[in-house]
Amino acid sequence: MEVLAAVVSEHNVPLRVQPVPLPELEVGAILGRVEAATLCATDVHVWHGDLGSKAGQSITPYIPGHETASVVVDVNGERRDLLGEIIKPGDRVVVAYPFCGKCFYCTIAGQPTLCEDSIRYGRERCDLFPYLLGGCAEYHYYPARAEVIRIPDEVSSPLAAASACAFRTIMHGFERLGDIRPNETVLVQGSGPLGLFATAVAREKGARRVLTIGGPEARLEVAKALGADEVLNIADASDAAQRTDWVLGETSGRGADVVIQCVSASAIPEGLNMVRRGGRYVSIGTGPEAVTIPGAIFTNKNLKFASIRSGRAHHFHQALDFLATRKKDIPFDLFISAEYSLSQTTQALEDMASYKIVKPVILPTLA
Repeated sequence: MEVLAAVVSEHNVPLRVQPVPLPELEVGAILGRVEAATLCATDVHVWHGDLGSKAGQSITPYIPGHETASVVVDVNGERRDLLGEIIKPGDRVVVAYPFCGKCFYCTIAGQPTLCEDSIRYGRERCDLFPYLLGGCAEYHYYPARAEVIRIPDEVSSPLAAASACAFRTIMHGFERLGDIRPNETVLVQGSGPLGLFATAVAREKGARRVLTIGGPEARLEVAKALGADEVLNIADASDAAQRTDWVLGETSGRGADVVIQCVSASAIPEGLNMVRRGGRYVSIGTGPEAVTIPGAIFTNKNLKFASIRSGRAHHFHQALDFLATRKKDIPFDLFISAEYSLSQTTQALEDMASYKIVKPVILPTLA
């Protein structure tokens, strides 16, 4: 039996909707019917060939999409979710990356997001078993060692899908950051999905002020709706010195207490000039660019610096709970910009790459 999926056969080439084998479930594995799959900048980078290869080997052909909300249709054996409840057909779920559970990072360091033998949805070959490891398909296969998180009734499937990458990573970032004190100003670099979620959480964590730098204007309007006190459009301040001056002007000349980088690694040097002495810097956005940082800045500023990779199952749970308990106060639906069918996946990737939208959602049942 086969099901339909949008497949990347070559980087930077339009995707084709084609049949992919429906695998038999290994013991402990789950088959989900995809309700919604959202795309992010990582999907664009992988499509462009900038990220995703394993040991230098090509990952094509593959099914994009690592942010997926599914309805369980089959389980081989008894499986339990993150809270210990038995998983059954009909449950709406998001599922974390399966880590190997055997390497140094999984067993000794307690840092499974650094596992080198994990399965990363949206960048695994679809011509090899178990085929369906990306969200832009009718069905999704979830391996036995993947941790499962139920979606609260209050959270829509598109929003749950969006939480399965950007939001869970932001929750990981705030966990490493620690408490936000009520006198602190938080600066968010970037107004994409990561930056918008960071803006919302910084406001809810009790920051005195939240500043967001990004663009285009439509995304900054969302940032203000989510809690940003002030925003700066990079179109109005295309020079790094202008942006730094703006931050210093908003912070009595000191710089922000906390800076959260949510746009690209290339923004790190600029962000380090925007954080105050003794402040904290969290870097989340990635990219292939090389950056140059004056070594003395860490000593002279006495900074705390943290970088974030991915997230664990409890970060998924935190993100979903945040969405469920604050939906009446925060307009989360502004994250979802447009709906696309499987045959429109190329257009969704292009729209994401050109910043036309905040978050595209692929609905496999959409004609």
